[in-house]
This record gives sequence, structure tokens and C-alpha cells, in this order.
Amino acid sequence: MKAWFTRRYLDLLGSIYIYNEHRGYTALDRVLEAVKAKHPEATELIAAVEKHRADERKHYTMFKRWFQLQGRMPIALDRTFGHIDRFIEITFGTSIDNLDTDAIIASDDLFERLCRVISLTEKRGLKQVDILLDHPLVKQDKALHRIFEVVHVDEPDHFLPYDKWLAENARRMPNAWERWIDGMIHSELLFIKLPLLFLWLGAPRLKDWRDAGEHNPRPVPRALKAA
Repeated sequence: MKAWFTRRYLDLLGSIYIYNEHRGYTALDRVLEAVKAKHPEATELIAAVEKHRADERKHYTMFKRWFQLQGRMPIALDRTFGHIDRFIEITFGTSIDNLDTDAIIASDDLFERLCRVISLTEKRGLKQVDILLDHPLVKQDKALHRIFEVVHVDEPDHFLPYDKWLAENARRMPNAWERWIDGMIHSELLFIKLPLLFLWLGAPRLKDWRDAGEHNPRPVPRALKAA
């Protein structure tokens, strides 16, 4: 029973993370489009967002390899399990897919809001990885623990550029309301969605990888080659 519980928990954890990592790097394509159009001179910020995108893609690839080594596909989750999805929907009133990039390019206020959402999401991610690295069930899976170690190293670079842009452009940092939204989304996942998903034993799994057809020629991360 304990072994089943551990496998089930790690399976759900991996499925949630691989969804969010894929959502992260594909959403950052929209951010890059906005940054390059709005601030073409901001080469440092553009480079930072490009690195952020590459890291998210790398993390996705690592989780994908983790599932492949177990011979199964992730559970087919949707945007209700995406932190950035929920944050965008609440603060912008639309989904990531329907986000008006042209409007964000044209408005400093909207671009500022987007920077705050990304910054809070990434800071939340770092806090969660801190917890997972010390989680007894995660420690039992050396390959998964190794993935979270890599994520932990990469994560600070993901929110600092957005905080820097806000500071350099005299824009405010996240307020109490935005921090409350961030906490609410996390609590909703942790205390409602995750337990319900745990009990849904017949949850369907992906039939194809989310990156099928994408052109992302990256090698398999070394962290998993000896797993």
C-alpha cells in the first residue's frame, strides 16, 4: 500500500510539473514576442527571457525522459492545473492562448502586469521546489530528485529579470491582492485539485507528447542519463 501511494503521488507530481513546464516555455514565446516588439533595445532582458524559455524547455525534457524511463505517459491534465494559466485568467480576464499580445505591446500598464504575474509564478515555483527537495517521497526517487535539483538552480534567474524591469522603469512590485491570488491558486491546487486527482484512478493519460511536432533540438539532460 505504501509503495502504491508513493508511485501514485510521484506520478501526479510529475504530470503536474510536465504540464506546467510545457505551458511555461510555450507561453514565454508570447512574452518574447511582446518584449522584442516593445523594447527591442533591451537586449539584456530579451536574453534573460530567452534563457528562461530554454530552461523551461529543458525542464520539460527532463520530466518527459523521467516518464519515458518508466514506460508510461503523464496524466492528461489541462489548464485548470496550470499556475500561470489560472493567474493570467484571473488578472487579464482571458486565457493565455487568447491573450492579446498586441495590446500588451501597446500598453506599459499591461506589460507591467504581465511582469508581475510571471515574477510571482516563478517565486512560487522556487518555494515549492524547496519543499519538494526535502520531501521524503521525492527523495526515494533519485532521478526525480535530481530533476528538482536542476530546477532549483535555474529558478532564481527566472524572476529576477522581470523584477529588474519593474524597478528600472519605476513600476510597482506585486501588491497584497496579487500575492493573495498567487497563494489562492497554490492552495486550490494543493488542497482541492490534487486530492481529487489522486482519487481519480481512471484519469486519462496523454496519447502523444505535448511537444510533438515542435522544433526544439535539445539533447537529453545528463541528469537523467544514468538514472
